[in-house]
Amino acid sequence: MNILITGGASGLGEAITKTLAKNENNVVYFTFNKSVAAAKKLEKQFKNVKGIQCNFEEESTLKSLSEIINELDLDVVIHNAYNGDYLKSHFHKIDSNDFLTDFKANVIPVVEISQAAITHFRKKKSGKIITILTSALQGMPPIGSAVYTSNKAYLEKLTQVWANENTKFNITSNSISPSFMETAMTSATDDRVKEQMIESNPLKRLLTTNEVAEAVQFLVNDVTQINGKDFVINAGSILK
Repeated sequence: MNILITGGASGLGEAITKTLAKNENNVVYFTFNKSVAAAKKLEKQFKNVKGIQCNFEEESTLKSLSEIINELDLDVVIHNAYNGDYLKSHFHKIDSNDFLTDFKANVIPVVEISQAAITHFRKKKSGKIITILTSALQGMPPIGSAVYTSNKAYLEKLTQVWANENTKFNITSNSISPSFMETAMTSATDDRVKEQMIESNPLKRLLTTNEVAEAVQFLVNDVTQINGKDFVINAGSILK
């Protein structure tokens, strides 16, 4: 399979890239922006991996990426990249421009890449789109996450639109909603908050990026009968 992962050089994206690259039959392309050293390390570690430098805040590089989708002959697109903070402040304290800025950086790129991918998938009458969301959409969003969760909620509905509009072309669109993971994006989270999450988790530990990567791998290899579904990964925690 030819697979594209956005934001595939660090954090969860890196775990997904490594997991899928272990299958030598896969050709794994991943986007990165500032993680140059990490990207080179992945390319050196796996012969079937290729990094594509792309700043989603620059229209020209985003357009270039969308234009080569046909050339890459993709079978799977995995939307993982997120540029911004997980937590900012209480909603009423957030500058309204932050909502627009983060929307342009995190939703519009997904829209443009998906449009190019779906056009390609329809021609070959097959394809898969997998979108990383968040389990925060299933319950009460954390304080300070207004911008992040609103963007993810927007993408959640888009994944359902893609599934409904393209199923007759053998194209699937599913999503994965992981609970809190320790990554660079969540590194500023207070340790006391982490302890509370661990205590409320039935497994008494936080979710790992490798566990989510395994779930992504399952959807990459799944049958087309699984479509329009969101897979919540939270150890069965009761969300309130």
